[in-house]
Amino acid sequence: MTRRARKISAREVKFAPIDLTAVEQDGTFSGYASLFGEEDLGRDVVMPGAFTKSLSARGASGVRMLFQHDPNEPIGVWDEIREDARGLFVRGRLTVEAAKAREVLSLMRAGALDGLSIGFRTIRSRADAKSGVRRLLEVDLWEISVVTFPMQPSARISAVKAVFPQSARLAATIRRAARLMQS
Repeated sequence: MTRRARKISAREVKFAPIDLTAVEQDGTFSGYASLFGEEDLGRDVVMPGAFTKSLSARGASGVRMLFQHDPNEPIGVWDEIREDARGLFVRGRLTVEAAKAREVLSLMRAGALDGLSIGFRTIRSRADAKSGVRRLLEVDLWEISVVTFPMQPSARISAVKAVFPQSARLAATIRRAARLMQS
C-alpha cells in the first residue's frame, strides 16, 4: 500500500445530524454537524470535547465544506464551528458563484438534500466490547460535507427560506398538480 493510500484510508467518515435552522438567500446556513451522546448507524457515539483540540488547532477555516465527501467538490466555507452542550454547531455559507454550490443550495431549499457528514481521523476512542459501541473521545476533524444520506436517519433540514415568495407558490402549484396526476 502506498503512503498516500495509507493516509487516505486513515480518514473516517461519519454521517451526522444536520439540524439546519435556515438556508439564507446568500447560501448561509447553520445547524449541528454532530450531536453528542447519540449513537449513529455505524455504532459510534461522539462524546463532548471530542472536537476541542482539532478546532483549536485548525479553526473553522481549516475544516473544508465539501459535497458528498468529494475533495474535488468544495462548495463553500465554514464561518463558525464550535462545540456547545448539544454537539458540534456549524455556521457556513455556500459559495453561490460556483455551479455545484448553486445546485446544492437549490436542492437544500427543495428539501431534496438535507444531510451533513463529518470526515475525521480518530485520535482516541473507547470501545464497549459488550455492546459494540465505540465512544469517540478525540477526533481530528478534516471536513464536513453536505450529503444525501446521513448516518443518522433523523438528520434533516428543519427550515429553508425561499428566494422569492412566488417560488413557494409555484412549488405548491406543482405539488398539487402532481397529486392530481397520481389520482
